[in-house]
Amino acid sequence: MISRLHGKLIEKQPPSLLMEVASAWTYEVLASMHTFYQLPELGQEVMLYTQFIVREEGHYLYGFADQQERALFGQLLKVSGVGPKVALGILSTIEASDLIVCVEQKNIAALQRVPGIGKKTAERLVVEMRDRLGKLPAKIRLPTATEQSTTTDFSHQHQQDAIAALIALGYTHQEASRAVLHVKNDSLSLESLIRAALQSVDDR
Repeated sequence: MISRLHGKLIEKQPPSLLMEVASAWTYEVLASMHTFYQLPELGQEVMLYTQFIVREEGHYLYGFADQQERALFGQLLKVSGVGPKVALGILSTIEASDLIVCVEQKNIAALQRVPGIGKKTAERLVVEMRDRLGKLPAKIRLPTATEQSTTTDFSHQHQQDAIAALIALGYTHQEASRAVLHVKNDSLSLESLIRAALQSVDDR
């Protein structure tokens, strides 16, 4: 089992990237947008935690910037109706800590904003994930909703509202999500967050 890769980043085109390992092997890795935001420039060294999945149509390697995201990815795959593509979409749209909050608070509406997640899947995800969150290894367990401040939930709602606003302006869901999540300031008002996200798009 391939559990971690350390090598040179030679190509990145969401959701896939290429890593050259030991100057002999080049691995194609699929990653969430949150992991992509943390990647260095091309040619730089990078280390990713990985999960290798064998499917009928092929073998796939998924990479994550930290162990928490990889652990959640593994638990999401155990939910009925959630495959690797959907699980990666969830982690690309909702940060790991915010996903914990959504599950703990049974926030079906937030989960439905993820492409490919309908109401029934969101409801099933909440039911099945609630029991699995406590099974994460203690050393990488994420905070539960009761351990989170109300600021986290407030910030998450601002992010979702800002994404919706950018989509209304003509951006795709992926473009809007990338721009909003690129803004690393939880204290911004909704209006300021939208302005910062638009600036992020213009700078690219």
